[in-house]
Amino acid sequence: MTMSQSGGRRRPPTIHDVAREAGVSRGTVSRVLNGGHYVSPAAQEAVNSAIRRTGYVVNRHARSLITGRSDSIGFLLTEPQERFFEDPNFNVLLRGCTQALAAHDIPLLLMLAGTEDERRRITRYITAGHVDGVLLVSSHSGDPVAEQLRDAGVPLVMCGKPIGVGSKISYVAADDRDGARDMVRHLVSLGRRRVGMVTGPPDTPGGVERLAGYREVLTEAGIGLDERLVVSGDYSRASGEAAAELLLERAPDVDAVFVASDLMAQGVLGTLQRAGRSVPGDVAVGGFDDSSAAVAASPELTTIRQPYDRISSEMVRVLLAQIGGEDPAAVILPTELVKRQST
Repeated sequence: MTMSQSGGRRRPPTIHDVAREAGVSRGTVSRVLNGGHYVSPAAQEAVNSAIRRTGYVVNRHARSLITGRSDSIGFLLTEPQERFFEDPNFNVLLRGCTQALAAHDIPLLLMLAGTEDERRRITRYITAGHVDGVLLVSSHSGDPVAEQLRDAGVPLVMCGKPIGVGSKISYVAADDRDGARDMVRHLVSLGRRRVGMVTGPPDTPGGVERLAGYREVLTEAGIGLDERLVVSGDYSRASGEAAAELLLERAPDVDAVFVASDLMAQGVLGTLQRAGRSVPGDVAVGGFDDSSAAVAASPELTTIRQPYDRISSEMVRVLLAQIGGEDPAAVILPTELVKRQST
């Protein structure tokens, strides 16, 4: 054991203990802890093994005084707190980002800012240097947070294609428009001609791109667009229920519905069943996300799979590269049609 006893209490291992255990200089240990630059693979392995054997833990406060970094990342969700607990997608993204950062020994701080006051407080906290960068999730157009962070020089990666925030902001997104096209083509291939849609909010990237894909395929198929068949939701189950009620009132002959999220699709299914419509017999229903809500639905949802593991890992990769001095980057990932019992 590299720790000595003093007054009955163990002294925590130091960088000197790690250097002695590894048989290298203190400077080599320091370089390993700060990224491994100019360190041979053999020396790096010796230091890492010594860290495991001694139980050495980095003093992040001391290191931040030297590097000027906090050694932590913020996960900022600009939605009401209840949405974080209702929508399974946010938890999946949070878990994936946490795991990706754990490989770099960097903690992730969850920040919820659903009101204007909360966003102001969080923005002040971030720009004061308490985190090294931000993973921004569910930013609506007109929300000033992204631009404020960018203008303050805070490294930033958005989940989803930015709307109305100009350029020079990194983002990672699933191909929303192509995924929507795949779903609507599938519904049309089943012989459905009165295809409705429940959109996401029109000030979000998913709301805009998925609606565009829906319209493109109906035009391509020669079916034509009927705006009575398009109803907006806010990605909540309750909004899906309300949207389906309005859709049935406007177009009782609707025979398929593309819903811009699985959670809203659960609400659509409930409304259709209460109205006596069988799924998929009378109305085929397709969702988007392939979240836990898709397999919890009855019947299980045909949906568009977003590659959440890749989205999370790419967001972290792009952010760490930006913190390291690289330019902003954009990554768009493919989606996949997953067929189940609702179509």
